[in-house]
Amino acid sequence: MKIKKVLVSQPKPTSEKSPYFDIAEKYGVEIDFRPFIKVESLSAKEFRQQKVSILDHTAVVFTSRHAIDHFFNLCTELRVTIPETMKYFCTSEAVALYIQKYVQYRKRKVFFGATGKFVDLMPAIIKHNTEKYLIPMSDVHNDEVRDLLDKNKIQHTEAVMYRTVSNDFTPEEKFDYDMLVFFSPAGIQSLIKNFPDFKQNEIAIGSFGPTTAKAVKDAGLRLDLEAPSAAAPSMPAALDMFIRERNK
Repeated sequence: MKIKKVLVSQPKPTSEKSPYFDIAEKYGVEIDFRPFIKVESLSAKEFRQQKVSILDHTAVVFTSRHAIDHFFNLCTELRVTIPETMKYFCTSEAVALYIQKYVQYRKRKVFFGATGKFVDLMPAIIKHNTEKYLIPMSDVHNDEVRDLLDKNKIQHTEAVMYRTVSNDFTPEEKFDYDMLVFFSPAGIQSLIKNFPDFKQNEIAIGSFGPTTAKAVKDAGLRLDLEAPSAAAPSMPAALDMFIRERNK
C-alpha cells in the first residue's frame, strides 16, 4: 500500500527547514505531528513524599531541558529560593544555555559535557567531588547516572520531579494514517491505551532506537521501518528511503 499520510509522534518542528517538510513536498505525502506522550511535573505534595530537601544540595545535574523546566517550576511551587552559590552540571552546552531562562548564566557556576552523554560530564563532577549533587529525574529512567556517581563515590540524591503520561486522543481527532512513527516505548504504550482495539493491517510502523523497536514487537505489532541504520542515521533519512521504495 502506498504511503499518503504519516503520523510522526513528535511536536511539529519549529524550523521551516525541517527535512520532514522536504519529504512531504518531494513525495506529495501529508505528514502530521502529534506526540503520543507528554511530560508533566509532579505536584509539590507528590514531591514532598520523597522526603528530599533541595536546599541540602550544593549542585544540580541536568540531563535535559525537561529536567530544568520541572526543577525550577517545582522550586517555585515549593517556594524554595535557590541560592546564588548553587552549581549546575549539564550533559550538553545546549542544555546549559537553557538555564538562562531561569537564572543568570555564569560560567563559574555552570559546567557541561562535550557530547551530551552523561559519562562525558563525569570529569567535571569528579573535579568538584565535595559537592552534594541533586539529580532531577523522570519517573522512567535507567540507572546509568546513579551507577557512575556511586562508582566514583560522589554524594548525590535522585529525585523524581516529572513523569511521562499518555497524551490522549479526543473522539474528534481523525486517526486515518498509512504510517505511524514512534520514538519511545511510552509512545507505543499510549497507542495501545488510546486504541485498545487497534488493528495494524496495512498500516506501516516505524521506530527510532532499539528500545522503541523492541516495544513495537513486544506489543505484537509489525515493525516495517527501524532507524537508525548505517544507510539512514536519522529518522527523516530512513523515512525518505522507505516512502521512496513503497511509493514507486
